[in-house]
Amino acid sequence: MKIIGISGTVTGTKTSVLVQYVLNRIKKKYKQVEVDYLDLKKVDLKFCDGRDPNTYTGDTKAVIDLLQSADFFLVGTPIFRASLTGALKNLFDLVPDEVFRKKVLGFVATGGTSQHYLVIENQVKPIAGYFRSYVAPSYVYAQNHHFNQSNEIIDPDVMKRLDDLADELVMMQKSLKNEEARVI
Repeated sequence: MKIIGISGTVTGTKTSVLVQYVLNRIKKKYKQVEVDYLDLKKVDLKFCDGRDPNTYTGDTKAVIDLLQSADFFLVGTPIFRASLTGALKNLFDLVPDEVFRKKVLGFVATGGTSQHYLVIENQVKPIAGYFRSYVAPSYVYAQNHHFNQSNEIIDPDVMKRLDDLADELVMMQKSLKNEEARVI
């Protein structure tokens, strides 16, 4: 089983901190799970222009290939102007639908105020629905005061919810894999 955590932003670090926290929890607790990480700050993705995803080259092709190798995903985004980032939306537009189809997706998000915590429910989960993904019921939204000045998570409740999300993702993926094995 392979999970890929995606930090869906080209700015800031808090979203990356949440994604990496969950991935580290999975790596430590579930040795059978291969963990990989995609930071959109570190790749040069082309803007989606509607062409066949197989025709992209460079970083864009490498990212599409990487995501195709995953069994399940953790997706993180900061919330800007009551929406997910353009960089993450572009990634979703670039990748063939089947990359996320029938795969477990979990979500984390960061924002400056409590007004944006429902963006995951109202905007991000519907995208997962379009892909026909299995969506983890829990998600974690963290605000600026949940981090110290070094952008380390300091809120015990946020850490507990991130731990629970890690367990939920692995449990859902294992259950899905077991069900697929029974069907075959």
